[in-house]
Amino acid sequence: MDKKQNDEGMRQQIYSIENLGCAHCAGQMEEKIKNLPGIENVSITFTTKQLKIVAKEPDEYLSVIREICTSIEEDVKIVPKVLRKNKHQENRQDWMVWEVGIGAVLFFMNAVLDIIPDTFVLAVYVLDYVLVGGRIVRKALLNIVHGKVFDENFLMMIATLGAFAIGEYPEAVGVMLFYRIGEYFEDRAVAKSRSQIMDAIDLRPETVQRIVGTDSEVMAAEDAKVGDILLVRAGDRIPLDSVVVDGASRIDTSPITGEPVPVAAVIGTSLVSGSVNLSGVLKIRVVKVLAESMVSRILASVENAAATKPTIDRFITRFARIYTPVVVLAAVAVAVIPSLVTGNWNYWIYTALTFLVISCPCALVLSVPLAFFSGIGAGSKQSILFKGGTALEALNKVKHIIFDKTGTITEGNFIVQQIVPVGPITADELLALTASCESQSSHPIANSIFSAAREKNLELVNFAAIEETAGQGLKVRFADKFVLCGNRVLLEKAGIDLTSVQKTLYGTEVFVAADGLLLGYLVLADTVKPGAKIVIEEIKRMGIGVTMLTGDSQESASAIAAVTGIGEVRASLLPQDKFDELTKIRDKYGAVMFIGDGINDAPVLAGADCGAAMGSGADAAIEAADVVFMTSKLEAVLQSLQIARNTNKIAWQNVVFALIVKIMVLVLGLAGFASMWFAVFADTGVAMLCVLNAIRILYIKNSNPQFNASITASDA
Repeated sequence: MDKKQNDEGMRQQIYSIENLGCAHCAGQMEEKIKNLPGIENVSITFTTKQLKIVAKEPDEYLSVIREICTSIEEDVKIVPKVLRKNKHQENRQDWMVWEVGIGAVLFFMNAVLDIIPDTFVLAVYVLDYVLVGGRIVRKALLNIVHGKVFDENFLMMIATLGAFAIGEYPEAVGVMLFYRIGEYFEDRAVAKSRSQIMDAIDLRPETVQRIVGTDSEVMAAEDAKVGDILLVRAGDRIPLDSVVVDGASRIDTSPITGEPVPVAAVIGTSLVSGSVNLSGVLKIRVVKVLAESMVSRILASVENAAATKPTIDRFITRFARIYTPVVVLAAVAVAVIPSLVTGNWNYWIYTALTFLVISCPCALVLSVPLAFFSGIGAGSKQSILFKGGTALEALNKVKHIIFDKTGTITEGNFIVQQIVPVGPITADELLALTASCESQSSHPIANSIFSAAREKNLELVNFAAIEETAGQGLKVRFADKFVLCGNRVLLEKAGIDLTSVQKTLYGTEVFVAADGLLLGYLVLADTVKPGAKIVIEEIKRMGIGVTMLTGDSQESASAIAAVTGIGEVRASLLPQDKFDELTKIRDKYGAVMFIGDGINDAPVLAGADCGAAMGSGADAAIEAADVVFMTSKLEAVLQSLQIARNTNKIAWQNVVFALIVKIMVLVLGLAGFASMWFAVFADTGVAMLCVLNAIRILYIKNSNPQFNASITASDA
């Protein structure tokens, strides 16, 4: 059971809903629970069968919530959300197959083979109707008692009982039978879709192999504790977030981060659950239990995201509440008004019953949330976490993207680009001396210089004394000389002549002087991410503008912009300045997406129409973002845009398709060309086609086949 306390004493708790088979019913349950006094917020997600409640004591509401849910769908059970359950658990019981199977046999014998004696024909039709339709009628009557009239159970009850009333016995039983068959296959299609999506993102292990002394034992993954030593063989997934304590291997982190290049793992290496051990046998120490490990956090993020309903979903829910009663009133008008004029009551009542059958809103109410859930699942497969359907909807409307520079467009790591000796010293000697000065500093630039010297196996010299001047550099005393190591300001203050050294347009300079003589300088620069230029070009090709905001100097920012093809640059910005610039850009271009990774980016991420954070960035940035790229690669931006566009397009395709088919059947029914049989086939058929269309998002490839090849070439 998931619990979360907030500052006002409200607690969030998540429950599982078993046997929930109707998306429309889920919306009705949510609406009724929302009206209970003391409930701060409630969300029922049909796609994940999850009920989320925010209240002071959520458990106190369980009895009344169960009563509400069973009054709408009697087989529904509200149970605590367990850490693990069977991924392929069926949500319908076997009685449905038996009811429909026996009902189909009786119908075939009576209506098709005509082998039932005339005396018993009506009795068999009534028995058959009770068998296949009794559950529907019982639900409808219970709902009427609870003040809920206009739902699919009521519509099917009125339509089929009306057919009985006008003597259309085979049609009454046949329509109910095929409605139940369609309901069954629709339920199987939804369950299969949900299973495909959840299997793609649920990387949690069933079991782990714990080392006990010199032996090992298999145990349930959720029973593993912090400090346990686990055995991971080649080809196995890393089961829990952990640290290597024995062995060496290479780890494929692509299921989690999307990074295609395996990383080395040795003693002391931290491992993320969900990654794959490619070669050697490892012994790992658990640092996070299953509920807190990365694989569970990703799954929870997707489940919570599915509970965040986009505008189109909320619109369809409201529309269904109006649409169904309107069609019922229209059916009454069709039954009465033409009959009064023509006197042909049977014909017009039959036509009105067709109206009722086709007015079931299931296809509309089901297909939209499933489309967005599929979009969230497609993102997870690409290591992109969308925090809800609202994020996908906002991303679809983006007209302009604003990139932060460091850690987003660039790698965020300074690399020694140039070593320029000026005095009587070689490049390696200059690098070794600079690294000796910087060896005790934790500054990123110092680390880069030290790493460059270590890569060349240069010998460093210990200093006797050191003094740091903030924002300028170091004064270092060696046994045989006094060295200045820092920026222009430090050396110019010491009277070192730097007029002969031209300032670099791109990068940070570190000057070195010994005993008043300039020895040379190093140029360090942040590296642009591979494929950045191609990604920017593709974004522009999609009709989206690009701007870069950074706190770095104008010269450095302009150089990065020139390399990547970014036209607009705002440099030397403080965190509050970035938000002001974002507002100006939004006013000029429309909806904006901001992509950053630093703590100081959090306010801008929260203020953007869609904020996106690189997963390698600060926790505050990730928390404030609507989209999280678990990979640091920029092509994830393009993938997220394409998924958002595909998701919104398919959601609207489902809505338009369902409405067009329903309207066509209504018109054909008025014209006398559509029977109730046709109407029920159209209703359940449309629902299944919409389900299949929704999960198509999981399999849509990149719209530009040359893009991946271009990225690969740029990486090389």
